[in-house]
Amino acid sequence: MKLVGRITEQEALKKYIASDKSEFLAVYGRRRVGKTFLIKESLNNKFTFQLTGLANAGLQMQLRNFNAAIQKYGKIPYPQIDTWFDAFEQLTHLLEQSHKKEKKILFLDELPWMDTHRSGFISALEHFWNGWASARSDIFLIVCGSATSWMINKLINNHGGLHNRITRRMLIEPFTLGECEAFYKANKMAVTRYQILESYMILGGIPFYLSLMEKEKSLSQNIDALCFAKNGALREEFSSLYASLFKHSENHIRVVESLAKKTKGMTREEILAATKLPDGGGVTKTLEELEQCSFIRKYSAFDKKNKYQLFQLVDFYTLFYLSFIRNHKNDDEHFWLNSIDNARHRAWSGYAFEQVCTSHVTQIKNKLGITGVLTHVASWRSQKSDPGAQVDLLIDRNDKVINLCEMKFANTEYVIDKKQDENLRNKKGTFIQETKTRKSVHLTMVTTYGIKQNEYAGSIQSEVKMDDLFV
Repeated sequence: MKLVGRITEQEALKKYIASDKSEFLAVYGRRRVGKTFLIKESLNNKFTFQLTGLANAGLQMQLRNFNAAIQKYGKIPYPQIDTWFDAFEQLTHLLEQSHKKEKKILFLDELPWMDTHRSGFISALEHFWNGWASARSDIFLIVCGSATSWMINKLINNHGGLHNRITRRMLIEPFTLGECEAFYKANKMAVTRYQILESYMILGGIPFYLSLMEKEKSLSQNIDALCFAKNGALREEFSSLYASLFKHSENHIRVVESLAKKTKGMTREEILAATKLPDGGGVTKTLEELEQCSFIRKYSAFDKKNKYQLFQLVDFYTLFYLSFIRNHKNDDEHFWLNSIDNARHRAWSGYAFEQVCTSHVTQIKNKLGITGVLTHVASWRSQKSDPGAQVDLLIDRNDKVINLCEMKFANTEYVIDKKQDENLRNKKGTFIQETKTRKSVHLTMVTTYGIKQNEYAGSIQSEVKMDDLFV
């Protein structure tokens, strides 16, 4: 399998190698997003030293693992060690013996697994970098881990010896729709853009999940095999996913379970009430970690006078798991194929499509021709109207225009009927009245195949189609 996409990240890695100083790069992101594959493929596996931590292993096993790696790269016998300080001393010796004139690339993968209880790993790493590597100009240290809370709290935001010592950081995010299309083409899968969109709504842009799709099967057959068959590869992924990323993941799971039931989002106070978690720094940290891993997003209110903030579940696999997989019984291995046209499926697909749109705002702005315009992306919720009005995505532009985006998923052109027209007009009018904005307010429809021209389509100032999201 060859590397697809990740152009910005690949260019950044080349830049760091060419730097005239030693670099310390922290690479992080959710499980299965392709961090290790990106680093190994971009650098052609040309490491002066590479080590992968062992899951659920104690200090002695981690050190034995290190010893095996140092002997492989050093090609001379290195004695067994008892501490991480000894390990980094051996690594220093290995690097000093290297005659490479270019950057010496060190790759420590699954770094959080090496930091076992009372192992002294962080102190030893600090000493290695501060006492030796940072003073040189030929070291490129790359550390990587899926346990994002550890990577951020113990490393990137370290308040000890590594404070402000990380010279670079790189968050690896899921593929965009365009990158998914390139991935499918590279793997010779014959899929339409509508099918790619559907797969994105289920699996998100997670390369590993996409790699499990078999080209001989239809999308529905693949989803049934992966998610609903008794031994489906993604049937039990949920618990492993959260446990690998977060310490005390049960709190994170309680939050996303609550958010999955309120698709329009919840305030912090509503989350506390729904989860029964105690108010305090623990909840704040849980929300921050979920946001850092792109499992949830935090809405900023359009009206800065309004202090409310909404949290919304945006991880596609989590939403799909909680909506369909978790309570599925094994007696129907063709569940997804048989569920395509029921009300539950339609409700899920509408919300999932909204999340695809909010994760592709750059593409929406490009279609609207405002990539060079300073914008603020926000949401808005009426505080007065009954029934309530809410805009999940609005683009507040510096050129005195606000786009209120209405997102609709359909398998044909979307038809605006009389009731929908009244709803849109009411939403726009309520927004103008309550915010007292002096900007022009445009209604923007984001749909799969566009809107059908009829007597009600004239109220729409601009539209974005599915194809525009692939650019």
